[in-house]
Amino acid sequence: MTQKLKIDIVSDVVCPWCTIGYKRLEKAIIELDLQDKVDIEWQPFELNPNMPAEGQNVNEHITEKYGSTTEQQNQSKQMMTEAGEELGFKFDYFDDMRMVNTFDAHVLLEYAKNFNKQTELKMRLTASFFSERKDVSKRDILKQALLEVGLNAEEGLAKLDNEDAQNEVRFKQNYWKNLGVNSVPTIVFNRKSAVTGAQPVDTFKQVLSELMKEEQTV
Repeated sequence: MTQKLKIDIVSDVVCPWCTIGYKRLEKAIIELDLQDKVDIEWQPFELNPNMPAEGQNVNEHITEKYGSTTEQQNQSKQMMTEAGEELGFKFDYFDDMRMVNTFDAHVLLEYAKNFNKQTELKMRLTASFFSERKDVSKRDILKQALLEVGLNAEEGLAKLDNEDAQNEVRFKQNYWKNLGVNSVPTIVFNRKSAVTGAQPVDTFKQVLSELMKEEQTV
């Protein structure tokens, strides 16, 4: 098979289940030895597009948005932390954690795509936010992430004030919303079929295996 399986992952940098979903998908890809047969592209989705620059306390935000009690939030955090541990990812929740605006992060992920560094930058930003208590809306943190994955920080940061780069992200966000994507992660295969949520590794393996069989019979 010469053509790679195209996988679009619609997600946000500050979405814990997006991270868990990707890590499970990655595990399925590795276990099926498909690393060279898939092409992953990250698509922008802002969980909180109107989040102000100062952000908002995560607990307050979740209560306000979903009506979750403190007990429900603590159970959810525990579940995510344990799921992360199984996949080698650290979720470090703390009382003063703040939900932040992620638009600039999405602009940089578009920039990183040109250098095949999108997944690397995505995971670096996600780790910065969830594992290292960093504010991924701040330019110094974004600059650090660019440098850590070997990208040109000056060129990348210049994109943040570039109208065309901003419009590209808005266009893509609208494109996926118009297709009916309203929750993340949404993982789309060959632009034909999709699964939502952080599915178990076995589910991803089943989906990938079926798609590979289809490709081979075409």
